[in-house]
Amino acid sequence: MKFKDLELSNELLTSVERAGFEEATPIQEATIPLALAGKDVIGQAQTGTGKTAAFGLPMLEKIDPTNQQLQGLVIAPTRELAIQTQEELYRLGKDKKIRVQAVYGGADIGRQIRQLKDRPHIVVGTPGRMLDHINRHTLKLGTVETLVLDEADEMLNMGFLEDIEKIISQVPDVRQTLLFSATMPPAIKNIGVKFMKEPEHVQIKAKEMTADLIDQYYVRSKDFEKFDVMTRLLDVQTPELTIVFGRTKRRVDELARGLEARGYKAEGIHGDLSQQKRMSVLRSFKSGNLDILVATDVAARGLDISGVTHVYNYDIPQDPESYVHRIGRTGRAGKGGMSVTFVTPNEMSYLHVIENLTKKRMTPLRPPTEKEAFKGQLGAALEAVETKMDENGLDNYLAAADDLVERYSAQDLAALLLKTLAKDPTDQVPVKITPERPLPQGKKSFGNKNGRRSNNNGGNRNRKDGGSRGGNGSYSKDGGGNKARGNYSKDGAKRNNRRSNDKKRGFVIRNNQD
Repeated sequence: MKFKDLELSNELLTSVERAGFEEATPIQEATIPLALAGKDVIGQAQTGTGKTAAFGLPMLEKIDPTNQQLQGLVIAPTRELAIQTQEELYRLGKDKKIRVQAVYGGADIGRQIRQLKDRPHIVVGTPGRMLDHINRHTLKLGTVETLVLDEADEMLNMGFLEDIEKIISQVPDVRQTLLFSATMPPAIKNIGVKFMKEPEHVQIKAKEMTADLIDQYYVRSKDFEKFDVMTRLLDVQTPELTIVFGRTKRRVDELARGLEARGYKAEGIHGDLSQQKRMSVLRSFKSGNLDILVATDVAARGLDISGVTHVYNYDIPQDPESYVHRIGRTGRAGKGGMSVTFVTPNEMSYLHVIENLTKKRMTPLRPPTEKEAFKGQLGAALEAVETKMDENGLDNYLAAADDLVERYSAQDLAALLLKTLAKDPTDQVPVKITPERPLPQGKKSFGNKNGRRSNNNGGNRNRKDGGSRGGNGSYSKDGGGNKARGNYSKDGAKRNNRRSNDKKRGFVIRNNQD
């Protein structure tokens, strides 16, 4: 269905056309007419299927730009998703002159208060920061006509159910409520019963929710073997654009530094980095200046990342839905992709639960040998040489080259060039990644969907944004306050690791204790 067939106003159609959208996605085609008719809607669709426009266009259509009051509210689980949603709603509502403001943790609240005084038509935010503004009386919801809960299952997984209920209690009963979620656990259905009026449930076909275009593999290896196996796979498979998922923020920092030490263009992203740093890393990744993005699950939800060819799950996720979201970063727009999941021997039960959810068996993958990895390195080096030869531009170097040819054989010079471009496994920097505590055995804790945080004060509990909390630690609900054992500077950005140029000393990554 074309967007022009959805009975949208000319201003919105102009914005849609400028954004390059022509045909509505299945979730948009199914939900937009219902929402335009004023019905409450529960939309079930995987991340990356166009849900923002599915709820955004009906909400924008409904808003009166001459009314200087808050009319739309969107609750999102993470800062990244809140920012992305704000940007897309602004883009779609630009011709209608609709003002959209985002509020989220980890940013200057004073600045947000000043921006809220400008009377935006729509506010997008994370639950924790939104509640903070409500308690400060800087965000008043008495005029909201459309309420949106985006990535509702993720918000429940992160323990936001109580916060969401408090926010909804401030919104008028006479309103339209739109709820979008990738999965539909009982807690989500309860929200529909409790806070929505006869909602229409729209679910895209199961085949569109599975990763049929993604070749899914697993590698069985011990925790201390994972890094070397992964870098060999990178050398053999030579992916164009890669995301590596780690379970914790510390893990992400160590993996990013280790990959960089071995010559890969890699950087990490997680909830403890400053917002400016995270957006900078994402821009570098999207523009191709980075080959590998190392991330916690915060990057698996809502981020607009296209062109990813490979996803490596360095740590198997704690709940099976997270796996679907992770590998959903690749295999988009009808293109194929590959995912490789590293599984320790005691985590095989988690693998089987994931396979039952996706209804697809993962193929075991034999780790490459050092010899095979080196062969892959040589192949990539030869391709690089051929590309540079095609580009030419060698005139300025020919005289110096003649001098070298007189002193050395052409074969030795070519071998030196390949040695410079290819990484010899015997010369690689040793990298040690700090072991993580194994996932708990048994399936009771696997995929807990009750939306409640544990009250257990002992041990480390892995957060959905990838951070871990000790018994005496604290965390921010918006994922911005966790300091993982002194591994981060005051502003939350990762410290630069000093790397020795002496390869004989090796490269051992530990928590910084400066």
